Amino acid sequence: MRRRLSTLISHCLVAAFVLGAVHAQEERPIRHAFFVAGPSFTGIIDEHGETQWAAPRAQARDGWVLPNGHVLIVWHDQVLEFDLNKTVCWTYRLQAPNKELGTAQRLPDGNTLVTELGPKPRLLEVTPEGEAAVEFALEPETGNAHMQTRMARKLPHGDYLVPHLLAHCVKQYTAAGKVVATIRTDLEELGGRDAENWPFTAIRLADGVTLVGCTHGNKVCEFDGEGRVVWKVTNDDVGGILDDACGVQRLPNGNTVIASYHTSEGVKLFEVDRDKTVVWSYAGPHRVHHFQILTTNGEPLPGPALR
Repeated sequence: MRRRLSTLISHCLVAAFVLGAVHAQEERPIRHAFFVAGPSFTGIIDEHGETQWAAPRAQARDGWVLPNGHVLIVWHDQVLEFDLNKTVCWTYRLQAPNKELGTAQRLPDGNTLVTELGPKPRLLEVTPEGEAAVEFALEPETGNAHMQTRMARKLPHGDYLVPHLLAHCVKQYTAAGKVVATIRTDLEELGGRDAENWPFTAIRLADGVTLVGCTHGNKVCEFDGEGRVVWKVTNDDVGGILDDACGVQRLPNGNTVIASYHTSEGVKLFEVDRDKTVVWSYAGPHRVHHFQILTTNGEPLPGPALR
């Protein structure tokens, strides 16, 4: 009897310890390190909000910390890849007659996806040697170069997702430049065109749903394969802190991190869970145009960033 009682007490103590450890882990505050492309600063912020690495100039459009530790950044006129000593390892420059670069993404085969905005808007895959492996014209439906497109991304099966702001839609292009699907962000249920739901970031998730950040509309929406809204975050959900939803990232735990680009004071980047509860935020000095979450509580994020 005494032995059974001793065993029971031992099991209870172990269970209490495990539950306490789990509770302590749940209560641990979230800390992220992240890359930020912004108007006054472009670089890497550590989990304590301190500058870890700064690019030689601000006003970047898009950027990535690559698996080899290099940093790929696009400005309006050029794409540069730096090592951590800020030595330039690769360059792509805007081609005339176009006026701006929109985005850049390093692909698994070493090519770099680039979009150009202007009189001849186009998407390219540029090889490490600077040759165009893929090139086709985009259909932004506007001559306003700055508003033609933003964060284009290549899909695993070879197509491309391209947000077109003033067209109020995300178009899916083949490598031959054919539009095979369109997601509209001016749906009546989202407020129509008057809501200015200009799509800025579009991310295809593993289940086929597309996550879209809508800038002036101050919304982040998920669309199913038929273009229907299946989930969204608005200012009604987050207490008014969403001000120009530019960059968006889906984390491995299912949470969504959102840039509030227009904010000059207060929260500039925040994370919501599926219940739309804000679980982390950054209110430091740097405005965030686009970003990449790099670590959470000291652990690097697994796999490629969905952003």
